Order: sequence, then C-alpha cells, then structure tokens
Amino acid sequence: MAIANLLETFERFGINLGLKRITQLLAGLGHPERQVPILHVAGTNGKGSVCAYLSSILAAAGYRVGRFTSPHLVDWTERICLNNQPIPSEQLLTVLEQVKAAIDPNQETPTQFEVITAAGFLYFAQEQVDIAVIEVGLGGRLDSTNVCDRPLVSVITSIGMDHWQRLGNSLDKIAGEKAGILKQDCPAVIGEVPEIAAKVIREKISELNCPATWIQPAQAIHPSSGEGPGEIRAKYGELEYALPLLGEIQLHNSAIAIETIYALRKQGWQISDQQLRDGIAKTRWAGRIEWHQWQGQKILIDGAHNGVAAAELRKYVDTLPQPVTWVMGMLSTKDHQNVLEALLRDGDHLHLVPVGGHSSADPQSLAMLAQVICPALASCQTHETLSEALDQAIATPHTRVLCGSLYLLGEFLSYAAKI
Repeated sequence: MAIANLLETFERFGINLGLKRITQLLAGLGHPERQVPILHVAGTNGKGSVCAYLSSILAAAGYRVGRFTSPHLVDWTERICLNNQPIPSEQLLTVLEQVKAAIDPNQETPTQFEVITAAGFLYFAQEQVDIAVIEVGLGGRLDSTNVCDRPLVSVITSIGMDHWQRLGNSLDKIAGEKAGILKQDCPAVIGEVPEIAAKVIREKISELNCPATWIQPAQAIHPSSGEGPGEIRAKYGELEYALPLLGEIQLHNSAIAIETIYALRKQGWQISDQQLRDGIAKTRWAGRIEWHQWQGQKILIDGAHNGVAAAELRKYVDTLPQPVTWVMGMLSTKDHQNVLEALLRDGDHLHLVPVGGHSSADPQSLAMLAQVICPALASCQTHETLSEALDQAIATPHTRVLCGSLYLLGEFLSYAAKI
C-alpha cells in the first residue's frame, strides 16, 4: 500500500484534538516518545523556521537529529527528517505499517495526524537519534505531539489569530492552548508576543516553575568586507552570524533558536559558537519567502496563510520593485480579510485561484472582497488553475509573488519539479 493511500484511510477521522488516542497508540508501540530527548516548538508563525534552524545547528554540532514538522509541501516524507534529510519512502511506509498494526481495534481510531506523529516518534527511536525537534501541529495543549512530559526546552515562537475556530476566538485563549506545551520545571524560550498573550504565558510559567527566557530580535548589521554579495548579517548579543532565510521576521526566529541552543548548553550539550554559526548559515526552509522560477521567470513564494505572516511578507515585498503581481489562493477557514488587507496596495495586480484538493475559498468571492479592500487594484482576475494564473503573472514585468496557502505552494513545487 502506498504511503498516501495508507494515510488517506485515516483522513475521514478529521481533526480531533486530544491526547487519549495518541497515548494509547504510542503505548502499543512501546512508548517510542520516551526514548528520544525532545525540543518542542509551538507558535502561530515561525515554528517551521525555528525547527529548521535548530535541526541544522544541532547537526552541525555533530548530533544525530530528528525533525518532525507539518504540513508537507510536496511529499509526506518531508515531515520526518533525520539530519535534515527526509525519511526514505520505503522506511516511512514500513513505520506506518508498524503504527497501523499497533492500533487497537477496540479503541477509538486515531486521526491521520496522530498516525504520522506516532510514525515520527517510532522512526526517531529506531534510529536512536540524540535529539528530536518536534513542531506542534495545531495549538499545543491537546496536540498529539504534546506527549512528552520532560522536554529539554519548550519553545513558543509567536501568538496570533489563526485556527481560532478550534483554539478560541481571542489571543488569551490561543495563548493558553499554546502554553499547554510548558512542563513543570522545564526550560522555556518565548518569542515576542502581544501583552495579553504574554500575561497568560507568564502565569503558566510561574505555575510550573519554568526557567524562562523572553527573547528580543537580533539586529541586522552591514556585511563586513570580503563576504558574499547580498549576504544578510545579524547580531544577537555578542554572536554575529550569516542569516540565510529572507525577511525581517528571521531576526526574531533566529534569536529564538539561539536562545534554545543556549538553554541546551546549560544542560551540558556541547555546541560551540562556530557550530552555531555554521548551522544557521546552512539552514534551508522551503516555501518561506523563497525565490523560484516559473517558465524561466523569477517568482517569490511564501505561505502567508494568516494576517501576521502576510504582514511580514509585505514588509519584504516593499523592498522590491513595485507594483506587484500577486497569485493567491486560500483555504476557506482562513482570515481572508486580514490577509488581503496586509498584502494589497494600489496599482497591484491580483490573480486568484482555488487551492486544489482542500477546502478552498472561492476565487470569485475573494475577488469581490479584494476589490472592496483595495478598490485601486490595477487588475483582479480569477482562474480555474494555478498554472494558468502563473502564465498570466509572468507576462508582466512586475515583481511576482505566489502566496496564501502552504498547500498552494506544494502544488506549485510539484508543477515546477515536472517542468
């Protein structure tokens, strides 16, 4: 049975937050999650980048590093990595079959995300990783990754309004769910968050006696002589480093990763400043403010699937030639108004598409909303396919950007790989 077919058999169970099913499933597998030291990363935005920095730094320091992230862009194997390399398809199928065999038919069937989470923990235990970097899927408190009671460090990158239908319709409620990954006496690293969210997190930290570090973003500095053209340099405390991921938000995300490494050092992990620099410099994270090509023409791609992420993308786009030609698609569950308000400017061109294979927002409805939000758009068109929209976008000499959904980026990368 192919990987996608096997996992599709669990898709009908949907999103169903809770720890009972995953705990039973992991018990049936011999509790692999207890055999792996864990860094646990939650947050509205920045989780993936922080996980990428951490796994790259730890691998540069010579450790055997597992990384579990979601969603994938093109292939399920992307979610489970060993030293930044996706699990081979054959091995993923093997561990998924082992997970499936451990499901108790007399108990409630696990969800698709619980099955792939269990597969990640099982693979890392079998491979005897030194450490695993685990990204929360949704929320934190009831997310299926939240089965480790002694993480080496718990990380909360940011708090914003996303997945509010499941996590709560206010920042303090969402903060409470994400603070659910914090554990008694375990170190915590917290990114910049709104004060209403910070209050909730501080209360949880106090209750659990977590040694906590609240970060400030690193500072951008001018490249020193002899370095490559366009290389971004940053400074956090006394540490200077090259920053490979684009966007101002990476000053924040890289600082979170550095403080997490410092927290590991306090626990005896051997990671030098040079290994830290090397690891950051080698970090790659697909689909986040990243340049690609379509039919030989440059196009910027980024998920930008909520208002905060969209605002960060717009900050970067503002440094590029104007106007902008946007190709956009969004899921029906997202905050379309905030995303469009953050991105669109007078004179921009907009091409709207459906997100294939998912609960997509209707492009026609998005077009109507976009023209209310930004009446001075130069043009606003809808398309039935992503490839049609991209072909139209590259016919302009403008800065071209594809965004709105990570699933849409996955579709783009699948197309691009076949060209």
